[in-house]
Amino acid sequence: MPHDDAAAPTDPASVGAALASWLEDLGLAEQLTAAGLPTYVRDGDAVSWRDPLSGEPLPDDRLLELDAMLRSVGDDPAHGVPVELVRLRREGRLRAALLDGGWLDYAGVAARRGVSENAARFAVHKAAERRALLLVPHEGRVLVPTFQLDDAGEVRAELLTVLEPLLAARVDPWRVWTWLTSPAALLSGDVPHEVARDPEEQPVVQRAAVALAERSRPTR
Repeated sequence: MPHDDAAAPTDPASVGAALASWLEDLGLAEQLTAAGLPTYVRDGDAVSWRDPLSGEPLPDDRLLELDAMLRSVGDDPAHGVPVELVRLRREGRLRAALLDGGWLDYAGVAARRGVSENAARFAVHKAAERRALLLVPHEGRVLVPTFQLDDAGEVRAELLTVLEPLLAARVDPWRVWTWLTSPAALLSGDVPHEVARDPEEQPVVQRAAVALAERSRPTR
């Protein structure tokens, strides 16, 4: 069904208000900052859009461009989907789930290994340099995801050949963490780090990791 252009707002103030309401209805307004896009402030029914760098009011032409860009996916602009914002929301939810008790800091690793915190810090960074341990930077801290550790705080032996290709390819640490702890299509929906516990299935996980690493390498 063709979009009724007559029903769409055309003046910048109405466009800005309609765009803000649309993003709020989709639950995506909070993703604007993470995407480096202009943000807005509500004052009653009025909406003021701001440039992400200068903080100055967004010029009308840029506001109209922003509206067109966010609605560019789909045949009907009224029901387009801002894919980048949807992706950022999904990543934010996944990260929140991963951060919910699924990691140790240096002190936590030290306690599990029965060594000093300084010794643990040195050891985990040496292991990361050998591509034998996944470290994830977050808000000025270094997180050690626990899925890869055994009860003694050492890296599970069956994961060494799985981690190596991913770390060698410099795949984003958050993506590595997510992939290894989530159902994977290449493994028929099974979770990679869990499947790797089976000696017969571990090579399958290793090949899947290599495939992911190859897809993640930057193209020249």
